[in-house]
Amino acid sequence: MYSAGDEQVRKEWELDKQELAKLTLLSAKIRRDILEMLEHCGSGHLGGSMSIVELMSVLYGKHLRYDPKNPKWEERDRVVLSKGHAGPAWYSTLAECGFFDREMLMTLNQGGTKLPSHPDRTKTPGVDMTTGSLGQGTSTASGIATALRMKGSDNRVYLIVGDGELNEGQCWEAFQYLANYKLNNCIVIIDWNKRQLDGALEDVINPFDIAEKMRAFGFETVRVNGQDIEAVDAAVTWAEDVKDSAVCIVLDTVKGAGIPFFETYPGNHSVKFSDPDCKAAADEALRQLNEFIEGSEA
Repeated sequence: MYSAGDEQVRKEWELDKQELAKLTLLSAKIRRDILEMLEHCGSGHLGGSMSIVELMSVLYGKHLRYDPKNPKWEERDRVVLSKGHAGPAWYSTLAECGFFDREMLMTLNQGGTKLPSHPDRTKTPGVDMTTGSLGQGTSTASGIATALRMKGSDNRVYLIVGDGELNEGQCWEAFQYLANYKLNNCIVIIDWNKRQLDGALEDVINPFDIAEKMRAFGFETVRVNGQDIEAVDAAVTWAEDVKDSAVCIVLDTVKGAGIPFFETYPGNHSVKFSDPDCKAAADEALRQLNEFIEGSEA
């Protein structure tokens, strides 16, 4: 879904075919890894992890400054996954980008793991901020952005927020702060996948028009299709170029994206693979993803 202004953003920056193919392959690998690790674990937050796959691919495949061999590199950009329950998407991305071996993904939620259910910066290489208590990531990202600006650094913070998380008043306090100080070095990215733990957003608390609310708070804001790699890339490129204003991207996404069964599955927030239908859908999706990955790498 695009407004006229959002469509113009997309037209101004387009990926070449080679780069699009690279990011499409990375997205497929991340989606595969999420399925494998959650199925191995037996359950987990599938829906909100799948909805940000394309975003993670675009950020780590093109935009972020980082060094997987030196996760604490001072010149790195920071990511704050405020919707910490989507940790599996982050872990899969970090593994694919060389922060640790893919085999470690199979330790998700196990005793002594470095990959807990929600991200922990003291445990996982590449995780800059511990998150999971919804709303708090918005405040910590604001603080990181403030510190970077005070140091004169040109590094950015990419803050990923869930739409259900916006029920927390702390988010709006942080947004007001970012807008007041025009902290454009903190790019706010809202995953509008339209469902939360207790059901559809409108059935819990009507969010109204999230993009318009962000504009009312003082943000330059664009809304794009969050499952379209080119649209996401164009939006991030646009956001990085915004001057003298806080900036926000609203991603129009689908919970469980990329797997038709889970896109419409009522319990897709946290899936239990003891359900035969869920396991069958996951196995078929894995077959298709592996087939695509093997074909792309051949």
